[in-house]
Formats: sequence, structure tokens, C-alpha cells
Amino acid sequence: MALALILNAVFTVYVTLLVISFLRAKPQQPGQGEDFAWHFLIPCRDEDSVIGDTLDYLREQYPDVHLWVIDDDSDDRTAEIVRSHTERCSFVHLVQRRRPNARTGKSYALNAGYRALDHWLPEGTDRASVIVAVFDADGRPSANVLDVCAGPDLFGNPEMGAVQIEVRMTNRDVHEPVPAGTRMQNWFGRTLIRMQDMEFRAAISAIQMSRRTTKSVCMGGNGQFSRMTALDALAGPDRAPWRGSLLEDFELGLHIMLAGFRTGYAAEAWVDQEALPSLPRFVTQRTRWCQGTMQCMRYLPKTWRSPYLSNAGVIEISYYLIQPWLWLVGTVIYPLPIMIFFNNLILYPSETMSFLWAGGAVLFMFYVFFGIAQFAVWGYLYHRRCEPSQPLIRCIGWGVAYAAMIYLFYVIAWRATGRVVWGRQGWAKTRRNSEALVLGPIAKEA
Repeated sequence: MALALILNAVFTVYVTLLVISFLRAKPQQPGQGEDFAWHFLIPCRDEDSVIGDTLDYLREQYPDVHLWVIDDDSDDRTAEIVRSHTERCSFVHLVQRRRPNARTGKSYALNAGYRALDHWLPEGTDRASVIVAVFDADGRPSANVLDVCAGPDLFGNPEMGAVQIEVRMTNRDVHEPVPAGTRMQNWFGRTLIRMQDMEFRAAISAIQMSRRTTKSVCMGGNGQFSRMTALDALAGPDRAPWRGSLLEDFELGLHIMLAGFRTGYAAEAWVDQEALPSLPRFVTQRTRWCQGTMQCMRYLPKTWRSPYLSNAGVIEISYYLIQPWLWLVGTVIYPLPIMIFFNNLILYPSETMSFLWAGGAVLFMFYVFFGIAQFAVWGYLYHRRCEPSQPLIRCIGWGVAYAAMIYLFYVIAWRATGRVVWGRQGWAKTRRNSEALVLGPIAKEA
């Protein structure tokens, strides 16, 4: 119990520092988006349910941005829909991949998009002024995203190699995320969606804001922007900036930092994406992310030797990379005091009650309080900074539920470990909610 309390206390100090960064963060000044040439990479595989609307939205919001859709050998009408847009607009480009070279992972699809853009750019282009963004097929960036990313603290700084914007859940206000489900299924789905929205807009946003100080901001996939010269520095002779990890976004951002560029974060602009109301699909998605983090452990030695990272940045990145392994340890340490307590209560009831009266009950109260409060605090911050229209008590309830979701990651870490042990490195696309409604439940997605 003492060891568990020590770990809880250390993590509570860490969370306190995150909260301070979150509350003290000041808005960053926007710049002029027209100072840069913008290109959006949109990797797609069987996305005909969303890609048409996404292209319509992006063309309306950003008429001067080139959209590069990488079709990863879809079996549906994705390529046909994109091709119809290319015929109407020269700013929409289709990059097609074919099996057996297709469906090998998101990194390889993005590399195909990078090579197509590299080949398309006219000779003599100022590649430092070319910004490449990555969006999901259902991504909806905010209207101000170009000006925000062009700000003096972001790409307005010539040392800035990559920028991540905030991520929000577009279906956070949907009352029935499971239309054919029961009231309980819809309540659970709504709660799971809100926890994902709170995770990205409060907890993860606070982590990214603290990383501004340590100069170790990480990329998060949807809504990541990279300067073309930073991608060029990583591309090598194979013209492949992305290296193939299941966590290709973090991997790219880490390599950009190791190449000597800075990375930044913007909460003033955001991208809306779809949250998952299904626990099996959520576990599948997070297992892939956790396994990707485990794969990136191989970069720790290079991180420690890097002359471009501060000591604080090295510590922060190292903590992030060892986090899945700490979850494995936590599955043993945290339940152990409770198991020992009930074992002693059965075998030695009088001694156990004496222990409680002598201060053990207070120790248990601290143990439970710190174990829940350090995560539940994000419910209050979510209400204060993100969703003030939502009742405070409801947000606090979501915060307590978020604590339960965090502990689910301990189980996910074991699932990811099993995939590593059995050599299962394959990448599987997480089905859209509309696809799940049509196809019904599937036992395994990955």
C-alpha cells in the first residue's frame, strides 16, 4: 500500500503541474495563412460514406488548399467519388495504391502522398513555405486553422517543423449514438464519447501545453501539420518520412525533433473527428496505439543522445514511452493492497480491525481518493475551459467515469503486450460508426 501511495503521490504532482499549465495557458497570436502553401493529405480505405462530404467541406472552407486523397485500394466507391471531385477541381488530387503494395499501414499510405506531392511541386519552390497536414477521412478542421498555424509562435517561426492542433469529438452531443440499442447502451455510448472528448480537449491538451515548456510537443495523427523541409530531412533515399510504426504520428513528431526542428501545439484551432461509442472498437483502437508506443521504445537511446532535446524534454518523452510498461506494473501494484486487505480481513479479522482503527482506514481513504481524484479533476476543468454550458455535476461525473476509463488502459496494455509477444504487427482500420451500424458487431478488428 505504501508503494502504491508513493506512485499515486508522484503522479498527483505530475497532474498538478499539468493543471497549472492548462489554466495558465495564454492564447497564441494568429498569422496570415496566405504566407504559406498548404497541402492536406487524407489517407482513405473504404471511406465512401464520408469522403465526399469531407471534400465538399474542405473545398468550401479552404479553396486555395490542395487536397491529396490517398486511396489505399478501397473495395468501395472511395476512388470513384474522389475522381469525380478531381474532374471538377484541379485542387483535388487522387493518389491510388494497389495491392500487394497497398493496405500495409497508414505510414506507407502517407509516404505515397508525400512522394506524389514531392513530384508535383515545381522546381525552385520554397519548400520551407510548404505546409503538409494530415487529416482523417471524416476530419473537419476549424475555419481559422490556417491563420492559427501561421502564427509567429508556430510556422511563423522558421525553426518550427511541425504543429499539432486540438482534437474534438464531433458526435459529443449525439443523444442516441447507438440508434438500435437499448437505453443503457445509448447511455454508455454517450458517456464513452464524452470521456474521449474530455480526454483530448482537457487532459491531452494540458499535456501538450506543458510540452511547450519542455519543447517536446508530440504529433497526434488527425490535425498534424509538418513543414515540407522537415519531411524532406526525414525522407531519405526512399522518400519516406513516415517509418511504419503503428503510432506513426508520434513517431514522425519524434523524428522531427531529433532532426533539430521544433514542434508546437495550438488549442486555438481544432479538428472534429468521430468518437467511438463501442467499447470493443475503443479497446481495439487503443490497443493499436499502445502497441505503437511500445514499438517506439527503440528510439529511447537516440532520444537520450540527441543534442537538440532539453533534459526536461528527454524526461517527458521517456516517461511517455515507458508508460505502457508502467501500466503493466500498475496492474500488480494497485490491486495488491485491496487483495491483501480482504485476505487479512478473512484470516485475521481482529488484527485487521485494529489496523483500521489505528489509522489504516485513513490510509485506505487516501489510497482511493488519490486513485480517483487525479483523473476526476479533468471533469471540472472540462466544464471550466471546454463545455461551460454543461452542468458542473455532470462534468464531474464524467471525470469519475474517465478515471475508470484510465484504469481500462491497464488491461489494454496487457492486450498490446500479447500482440507484441505473438508477433502481431498488422494495422487494422477502425470502422466508422455508420459502418458498424450496417455491418453489426464483429468479434475482432485487429
